[in-house]
Parts: sequence; C-alpha cells; structure tokens
Amino acid sequence: MSALEFTVEPNTHLAGDDQRAQILANPGFGQYFSDHMAIATWTAGKGWHDARITAFGPLELSPATAVFHYAQTIFEGMKAYRHPDDSIHLFRPEANAARFQRSAQRLALPELPTEVFLDSLHKLVELDRAWVPGGGETSLYLRPFMFGSDPFLGVRPSSQVTYCLIASPAGSYFAKGVKPVRIWLSEEYTRAAPGGTGAAKTGGNYASSLLAQAEAIEEGCDQVAFLDAVEKKWVEELGGMNLYFVLDDNSVVTPELSGTILEGVTRDSILKLVTDLGHTVTERKISVDEWREGAASGKVREVFACGTAAVVTPVASLKWKDGETQIGDGNGGPVTAAVRSALLDVQYGRTADPHGWMTRIS
Repeated sequence: MSALEFTVEPNTHLAGDDQRAQILANPGFGQYFSDHMAIATWTAGKGWHDARITAFGPLELSPATAVFHYAQTIFEGMKAYRHPDDSIHLFRPEANAARFQRSAQRLALPELPTEVFLDSLHKLVELDRAWVPGGGETSLYLRPFMFGSDPFLGVRPSSQVTYCLIASPAGSYFAKGVKPVRIWLSEEYTRAAPGGTGAAKTGGNYASSLLAQAEAIEEGCDQVAFLDAVEKKWVEELGGMNLYFVLDDNSVVTPELSGTILEGVTRDSILKLVTDLGHTVTERKISVDEWREGAASGKVREVFACGTAAVVTPVASLKWKDGETQIGDGNGGPVTAAVRSALLDVQYGRTADPHGWMTRIS
C-alpha cells in the first residue's frame, strides 16, 4: 500500500460562476479545462513524490525533455458523471488504473500505484465538482497522463517522470442525435504490429493513425479502420475505437485481443452488457472479407464502434478504394441502440448497477 497522497493547494484565481456557466452551456470537447490539475513526480532515486492538486496551468519544460524526442508517454481517458440526485460518479476507474500500469510497463515508465491514481481522481473531481455538467450526455472528461520529463538527450528510459491529471467539461458527443458513421478501410497503413505498442495507450499510436484518418476524411468518411500488420486481412480497430459486429443469428462478435489491439474499458463493459441483453458474444478474428461479404449478404446486420468519448457509435458503411458496402439500412440497428442505452443508463445513474461499475465521489 502506497503512503503517497495528493495534498491540495487550492487555486486562488477560480473561474467566476458566470464564466463557468457559460462554458458548461456549450463545452464541446477538450476545449476548456477546470480550475485544478493533479501532478506528481517520479525519480530513479526517490520514487513517486511531490504529489499535489494545484492550479491548472502551463508546465515549464526544458527543450531537451525526453518526451519531446523519444515519445515516452502514456495516457488514459475517462469521465465523471452527474447523477439525477446531483451526486458525482466515476465509471470503472480501477480498470483505467490497471491499463495505465500496463501501458507504463510497455513504455518503460514507472507504474503508478492504483490507490495513488484513484486518489488523484477523487480529489480533483471533488475539488472541481462544479465543473461536472448535468443534463443530456454531458460529463467531465478526465485525462491522466505520464511522460518522461528528464532534460536529457539519450535513448534510454527517462530517470525523471511526471504524472498529470487534467479535467475538461464535455458536451454530448452527438449533440443533434446519434449519427451513423462511414468507415474508410486503410489498406496502406497499419496501426500496430506484433511486439509493438498496440495494446498500450500511448501517443505514438494515435500519431501514426492521423495520416490514415486524413485519408478517410478525403474519401468522405468519418473514421478509419485498420487491418493487422502481417496478413493485412484481419480487422483490428478504428483510429481510437473498438469494433463490434452483430450477425444474422443475433450473436455478437468482436475482434479478439492480440497484443496489437487496445483493450478498451468500454469494449470490456459491452462484453458483459451484450450477455445481459441475451446475446451470445464471441471474441475471435474477423476478416475484412467477412465484414464486406457479410454486409452485402445480410449476414452482418449491424456494426458499431465503442470508446469513452462517443460511447457507442453505429457504423453506416465500409468504403475502400474499389467499392463500398452499406451495413443494414445504414441507420444502425436495434442491438446497437440497446447496448448504447444500457451503458448510458448505468453511467448516468438511470438504472441499477449490477456489475458495481460506478464509484461515487464522496
């Protein structure tokens, strides 16, 4: 059990009530930030220390800081929700803490103990609870991240590491209603290779997806889907979301974890919710031909993507350089809608929480 706890240094220049209310009325995503942030330091000699909640503001870093040159960085994404009784809750924070530790291992970063990770979340959200919006599908998005902060040029694990946690109010991802998305199949670029960092939530994975995502936009699509790096035939994930397929026998399939797919917390939660809804769910390899041919024949009735930001997003069609196939009627389907509702109802406290996923901020 770690003895490290975050001390609180209240911001003496808080945003005014009117300013905050104006922001919360239309926060968008990732544009505005709450009054405070959490920060802690690790060094090879002292371990984790100097943990505090302090005023949100710039970090002062040397141009030689390791992360700028060698990309030794990881992050998480999660949300705090305001329930009908005005209480604030986190969704499966222990799962994020565990993935943060797995990512740290892969990037040769020190692991942040679970209790320290949770302490930073609870204290920051409690202090900035006024920044948690209410109504609709709004939330307070939480971004824990860690990076090599040693001011040193040399290819080795950083001997100094910084942990930070910032918070950003988020509006409804689909402000005008859920919109099915068109997916572009990337046949030239891959997201991750065996033995690489695909299973870690690290910035480089997202940077490498941006060119393919730009290609998708040029093709009139909303998102890009990646295939495996070896055979270029197995569906893995989108640029930042996992995929699920609903078949004509009412069963549900998702690509199996292979070391190159990020183990999404939303993905894992849906495995359980789909079973709760009475469907058989299987984790296995899915080829792009099975997707294309199944959509054309009707064997693949629905496809949806899932992640923290958009929760569950129906897929309208898959496009590639030689063609495009629509999934169902292109408007999503009943299983996708039921899964989305079931997850949101738990997160926003509108229904019972049989799996014990929600943690109340005291």
